[in-house]
Amino acid sequence: MPEPPEPLAAPQTAAPPALPPALPLSLPLTVPPAVPEIARRLANAGLLPFVVGAALVWIVNPQAHPYVSLALAAYAALVISFLGGIHWGLAMRRSTPPEAMLVWGVVPALLAWFAVMMPAHAGLVIDALLLLACYLVDRKVYPAQGQAHWLTLRFRMTGVAMLSCFLGAAGA
Repeated sequence: MPEPPEPLAAPQTAAPPALPPALPLSLPLTVPPAVPEIARRLANAGLLPFVVGAALVWIVNPQAHPYVSLALAAYAALVISFLGGIHWGLAMRRSTPPEAMLVWGVVPALLAWFAVMMPAHAGLVIDALLLLACYLVDRKVYPAQGQAHWLTLRFRMTGVAMLSCFLGAAGA
């Protein structure tokens, strides 16, 4: 005769896994500062001369074309000079400013000034490339200066400004 089945044993429940130890309250959590909303709005407003200038290059009558192209190139040079000047501001926070930051603070302005004096079809291309160069330098400098949180805004602004300069050059 077959043996009777063994009674079923109650399922064994394992002890819940131990939770990791709680973080001490004194552990500093570093959250990068947010870009202020006013800065975002002003930055977007600063793109208007780029976008409007690039559009006007394509739609104004031929007599106004040189003025519109010059206005776009001059505004690009102004913005490029501002981007260089930020490096002076960052450098001046130190008692001994890094020479490379001071030099870079002037180089974009000088090159942009040169671009303004060129015919628009060439000068606006130089302006676009200078905007890219400024962004690439800032990608290295801003994190080292504790300003990495500005890079997303800088990327967007640079993209629109560059595209505007390239479109302006194509229409010049």
